[in-house]
Parts: sequence; C-alpha cells; structure tokens
Amino acid sequence: MYDIAIIGGGINGCGIARDAAGRGYSVCLAEMSDLASGTSSWSTKLIHGGLRYLEHYEFRLVRESLEEREVLWAMAPHIVRPLRFILPHHSGLRPAWLLRLGLFLYDHLGGRKLLPPTRVVDLTRDAAGEPLRDIFRKGFEYSDCWVDDARMVVLNARDAANRGADIHTRTRVVKAVREAGHWRVTLLDLATGAEREIEARLLVNAAGPWVDKVLSEAAGWNEARNVRLVQGSHIVVPKLYDHDRCYIFQNPDGRIFFSIPYEQDFTLIGTTDRDYEGDPGAVAITGEEKAYLCKAAGEYFKQPVKVEDIVWSYSGVRPLFDDGASKAQEATRDYVLREDGDRASGVLINIFGGKLTTYRRLANSVLGKIEALLGAKGPEWSGGEPLPGGDFPVLEFDAKLRAVKQKYPFLDDRTALRLTRQYGTLLFEIFGDAIDAGSLGRDFGAGLTEAEVRYLIEREWAVTAEDVLWRRSKLGLRLDKSQIAALETFMSEAATRAA
Repeated sequence: MYDIAIIGGGINGCGIARDAAGRGYSVCLAEMSDLASGTSSWSTKLIHGGLRYLEHYEFRLVRESLEEREVLWAMAPHIVRPLRFILPHHSGLRPAWLLRLGLFLYDHLGGRKLLPPTRVVDLTRDAAGEPLRDIFRKGFEYSDCWVDDARMVVLNARDAANRGADIHTRTRVVKAVREAGHWRVTLLDLATGAEREIEARLLVNAAGPWVDKVLSEAAGWNEARNVRLVQGSHIVVPKLYDHDRCYIFQNPDGRIFFSIPYEQDFTLIGTTDRDYEGDPGAVAITGEEKAYLCKAAGEYFKQPVKVEDIVWSYSGVRPLFDDGASKAQEATRDYVLREDGDRASGVLINIFGGKLTTYRRLANSVLGKIEALLGAKGPEWSGGEPLPGGDFPVLEFDAKLRAVKQKYPFLDDRTALRLTRQYGTLLFEIFGDAIDAGSLGRDFGAGLTEAEVRYLIEREWAVTAEDVLWRRSKLGLRLDKSQIAALETFMSEAATRAA
C-alpha cells in the first residue's frame, strides 16, 4: 500500500514524486515509455518567465515563472545556465515603447537577483547585430535560462528514487479502480508482459498529452476531454553565428520564435504553435512547419536558412488546459489541478497543462492537496536542495569544469564540457579514479564510453540507444549509424545479462 501512485514520468510526475518522497510519503511512479519521452523532452529547453505571456495578461504565471528561474538554476547549475536574449526591434510589428514596457515588467515582477537586467543594444555596433539583416538597427537584451529538459526530468526521478520512491519505466497503467477508500492499480510491464497490482491511498494522473486517455481507458471515464493538444516543432541547423547569445524574433502572424546556440556546433530554431489531433506519440514535424521556420528565420538573418540545411528536427505535443482560446498560441500555459472523489472513496488528482519552468511550483501545489487529504508528513523543501550533481554554487561552474579536467586530463575540451554539463559532481562517481581513456572501457564515439553507458543503465533507467543518445544526451547528432548500432547491441546484451 503506497501513499501515492503517479501515472506519468514527465517533468510533472517526476517533480511530484521527488517532492512527495522528500516529505516522507511512499511513492510509486509508472511511466509507459522512457522518462521524458513525451512533451518534456521536446521543449525549447528554456527556463523562462514567458515574455509573450504578458500580452495575454497572465501576470501570475509570469511572476511565478520569473521567481523560479534562479531557484532552478541554484538547484541544478550543471544543467541550467543563464542566457542573454536579443530582441530586435521590428518597425512593422510591436512598437518599441511596448517592448520597453514588457521588459520593464519582466525585470521587476520578481525573482531576479543574479541574472543581469535588460539593456538597449545598438545592433549596428554590437556583435549581436552582425548576423542580422541591416534593417535591424536597435534591439533589447534581457536574461532567461537554458535547461537540458530531459535531464531535468531524469534527475528529479533519480532524486525521488534516492529518497525512497519506486520508479517503473516501460510500465503501463492498464486499470485503476477505487476500492474501500483507496486505489487498486494494475501495472503492465511492457518488456515482459507481466501484470501486477499495487494499492495506493491517492492517485495522481500526470500523463501529459495522455491525461484524458488515462481517464477514459484506465479509470473508466466516458467523455474525458480537458486538454487542448498544441504541436510545437523545432529545427536544428549548423550554427548561424559565433557569439553565445540567443535571439527572440517576432513574426507577422503574432507568434514569436527563438534562435539558440545548441550543442556547441548548431543553432536551434523554434517553435511553432498549431492545434493537433491524433495520437500524441505519433506527432512529427511537417514540411509546412519546416518551411515556416526557415522562412521566418530568413526574415532576420543575412544568411538564408534552407530546409536542406536541417540536420535534425523534433516535434512534440503540449497538453494545454482547454480554456477555449481561439488560437493555439493564445491558449494558457498555466496549470490546472482537478480533484475527483474524497477520502472515503479514493482521491484522484488530475493535472492539466503546465510548463517546464513551473514544474516545482506545480508539484508543491499538488503536495498541498495531498497533505490536506493524507495528513502532513514533512515540510516544503524541494527548492532548497540540489538535484543530483548540482551540489555547487551557481557561479562556480567554470571551477567545476577545471576540476574535471584536472582529475581526468585525458578528456578533450569538448567531452569534458559535455560531461560536466550533463552530470556535474556525479561525474566523479561515474568515472571514479580512471587514469586514462582505456579505464572507461569501449568508446562508442564522440566521447561516449562504456563507463558512462553502464551508469545510465544502472542508475538512470536507460534501456535503448535512443534513451542514451536523445534524452540522456544529444549525442545522436554526432554518432553515425554503425556507432549507434554498436551501442544498441551493447545495451541489448547488457539487458539480457541483467535479466
């Protein structure tokens, strides 16, 4: 009998599991695929206040998001880092006074202590203006943060497990029924086909785009329709400029999109906003979206961005709460929590919407409801403790990188940076006292070694090459087909031995 059973291994489910386990509740989480295999790994990779949400008067959401930026940075200074964004003034779109007002509010709504404030940029003199077309002469520069979204999810799950939670991936909830004031939940192990049952005093539905499907199929609700599925797609091209700043661009259709330095050698461009119908697991970028992003980028950059330049693209579905907004980009990014049942019958908490930046606040709100229902066990704590590997001050990442290079001098600069960004202080646990590259076992390519892969299998629930190459890292951009096949074979053999 668990206190809490959670359906869904995205950022919300894993964040709730971490918070609950840290307060002393017994927790079981079931994810039907890999952690972060849905919406949580298909974001624009930003911890941000949501500058464009101000236009829709979502001031509470923006304030909460702004306050969370530096909290999350402090919790995970290896996978979160500050970014500066350039917003060029486009004379045919939003007027300069409106941009100034929005950025003034952005600077002062709350939470900014270490991040630098907004400033005006002369694009005719600043390096940020060099890649842009000559018509853009003035811009504004402001702060937000970058995050490795999938690793944020996995590290929350790892911390939850460290605190006692049971995390089950490749496990589908096929049935959930109320029984004498609690829930009896049937779990299907998708790898073995074995079913088993657990019991829980409270059930949390954090299935993201599948939240209504869970309600219909597992919980037996007939007409469950609470979310609006909005497709967002991104493209990755060879890097378009050498400086380390990002751009936020306006489009004539009212949308905004970003251009962000990505994985040292690339530029990430996105996102789109369009309503989506169908299986969330089958979403894919369309030719129309690729052309849209390339054309939009070409309106700003001197260098044309062509569809044939795209080296990778990804697409995901955001499960936004259906508030009846007329346009996809106007639908609220805020979260909505809905309770069903009571202590006598068994309580179900459903989570609709939300965004990566506010996942910890969402989890804290869910825990408030859980405490009211099950009784309090421990104080709020999640913002004051680092995620695994993040136990160092936010301004000392460079010092941590130097420590990695000193201990493992055989690592090249690119690999040392990647590993420190992914693992922080965990790297010393993974590599131990390795004295040379040979101590780490086989190299699958791009610095990915057997030691790292074994760690990901044993401690981070990685099962396939895709888990390693596209969620635990982005080395899928660098390995060729033969290297990927060798990694897949190695992981399959490791799974066979473990079984």
